Amino acid sequence: MVKSHHDLVVWQKSMELVKLVYRDTERLPASEVRGLSGQVRRAAVSIPSNISEGQQRKNLKEFLQFLRIAFGSTAEVETQLMLAKDLYPSVSFSETLSLTQEIGKMLNVLIRKLETKN
Repeated sequence: MVKSHHDLVVWQKSMELVKLVYRDTERLPASEVRGLSGQVRRAAVSIPSNISEGQQRKNLKEFLQFLRIAFGSTAEVETQLMLAKDLYPSVSFSETLSLTQEIGKMLNVLIRKLETKN
């Protein structure tokens, strides 16, 4: 395993994703603060949080479980961004959606590789 979650490119990219989600959701109407905006922010934050928590457990089985949770959160973020894009076409979510999909692919590959070691 890696020494720190900071060394994982997928963690680094997911930290960037959180920043993009916050940037994009600031452009949504104030009425969404407790709705879609808050939900997608929480889901985005859970991605790097689960990667880091799982890696710090120093147990492959637990790390895999936390990576699966992070992977699920990427699907949640993608769904919420697509919904926001449909509801608020004046706000561009393309960069954020693209990064979300990239992170999902990275997590999928990492999970599969670690499953072969387990």
